[in-house]
Amino acid sequence: MDSPELAIRARRAAFNRALAEADLDAIAPLLARDAVLVAGTDSAVIAGRKAQLQAWKREFAAAERLVYTRLPRSIEASPIEPIAMEYGDWRGATASGRETASGTYAAKWRRIARDGAGDWVIEAEIFLTLR
Repeated sequence: MDSPELAIRARRAAFNRALAEADLDAIAPLLARDAVLVAGTDSAVIAGRKAQLQAWKREFAAAERLVYTRLPRSIEASPIEPIAMEYGDWRGATASGRETASGTYAAKWRRIARDGAGDWVIEAEIFLTLR
């Protein structure tokens, strides 16, 4: 079994790939049903997996969409509960790679049982825009 840190880093890499490829079907299983996202600039709250998928669908359809990437710096797993916190940096870049926004983030993950295995899902993310 992978350590929580390795498993979460792998799930984050999958999330980043899904964002780059505009793959809603790959994003859905990475989010908890009641996942919450707090945006970095206007602190808009997007509550629930369904609402987040709708927001990503709109983002993917934008004429000049940004590709967002989250880069974990550290992951701290709880020794008493199946939860962990991820801290890192994020960036938004155009298709040509020009960075237009960036900042820091924190994400809370929870390990849930699915089909006899345990998958880590994002319960909450909060972003701070610094540029």
